[in-house]
Amino acid sequence: MASAADSLASGLNLSKFAQATDLRKRLWFTIGALIVFRLLSYVPLPGVDPTALGILGDKTTGGVLDFFNNFSGGSLKRMSLIALGVMPYITASIVVQLATSLSPTLAAIKKEGESGRKRLNQYTRYGTVALTAIQGYFIAVGLESFGATQGIQAVVEPGMMFRAGAVISLIGGTMFLMWLGEQITSRGIGNGVSLIIMAGIVANMPTNIYNLVNGSRTGSMDSFQLIGIIVAVVGIVLLICFMERAQRRILIQYPKRQTARGVQSDRSHLPLKLNTAGVIPPIFASSLLLMPLTITQFAGNKTAGDSWWGDVIITLNQYLQHGSPLYMTLYGAGIIFFAFFYTAVVFNPEETADNLKRYGGFIPGIRPGKNTEVYFDYVLTRITVIGAAYLAFICLVPEYLVSALKIPFYLGGTSLLIVVNVTMDTVTQIQSHLLAHQYGDLIKKAKLKGGRLRP
Repeated sequence: MASAADSLASGLNLSKFAQATDLRKRLWFTIGALIVFRLLSYVPLPGVDPTALGILGDKTTGGVLDFFNNFSGGSLKRMSLIALGVMPYITASIVVQLATSLSPTLAAIKKEGESGRKRLNQYTRYGTVALTAIQGYFIAVGLESFGATQGIQAVVEPGMMFRAGAVISLIGGTMFLMWLGEQITSRGIGNGVSLIIMAGIVANMPTNIYNLVNGSRTGSMDSFQLIGIIVAVVGIVLLICFMERAQRRILIQYPKRQTARGVQSDRSHLPLKLNTAGVIPPIFASSLLLMPLTITQFAGNKTAGDSWWGDVIITLNQYLQHGSPLYMTLYGAGIIFFAFFYTAVVFNPEETADNLKRYGGFIPGIRPGKNTEVYFDYVLTRITVIGAAYLAFICLVPEYLVSALKIPFYLGGTSLLIVVNVTMDTVTQIQSHLLAHQYGDLIKKAKLKGGRLRP
């Protein structure tokens, strides 16, 4: 049965949208910030030859660079000022989040409330600068040797000056995107960092759709295959929408208390998402599997079988190609492993059980304390099995379609997960603003009617 809030949200009058001035300002600010992000993706790093880099980019595909290039909207392939995007910030956030569950000191800071949250955010920013500096230096060194075997020089004047300029430029670009994401969150609509990632993914979609339609028109792809791909994508999107909203609601009851209506007991629900880990497991699993191919592409002839390490890398590349049985098996196993691992980090059954006991809440039929913790762990393990299987299915089916049908673009399950999740979250926030505006109109009307009744 739908709640009263759900019923009111479903009956929202979209004609009130034009009257919601605050919502319109937030939407325009969000659109303007995303336009700035897209413009920056075309500003190249100082000292880089864009023409040579484009030629080399077409020859080196399939590695982890393609995976993260899809998130940055092509910025990494063009080596723009924001080539690293917000990925260092996301990595630093994950590291700090993992550290808070492992370090008692950071766990105590987290419990300090708003001040603790600000300190952890500051640590995340410091970690973002450090990660961007390290990644930027290795990218600069890799660019200097990039294309050595093809006889193409991607850097105009290699040397320490280029490396220093590249690192400073990449740090500035990443920190600007981080600031832009925070501004979107506070002054716009939705989560700013998530919207920036989604904008990068969506920016590549027109080209991908054109390649797909053009492949059907030139005869490289059958019309039935094109229809099958469209049906599969629509089905995957519907499955994502259903599973991301799926919850296991645990009934929480509080002690009876005396009210004006007599003795009453409060009840609430603790919602546990089936996919608690989000999109983190596919990102981690893909990054680890595609790392050997990326090393080979940047190392050039240094791994051409002239050493034991080079032979190992080349052998791994042969077995870890997209669509190979070993790649699909390891990819699915990695997603399942990281789903359980990250869920254990995000949700702490012991802490949740202690908080319930502190406020007098309990699960009917379960004793507070240790028994409640065991029950939470039992339920979380069972729903994580479903969530991990769902993530593996969503990510493996597109991989199979790409390899089996020879689709002329990369159709990633992770990209679909991000786009659908961010879209759902943004639509929910827009509905919340419209709902608040509708409540405001109702309150104003009630006050006017009340004023007219006065003598």
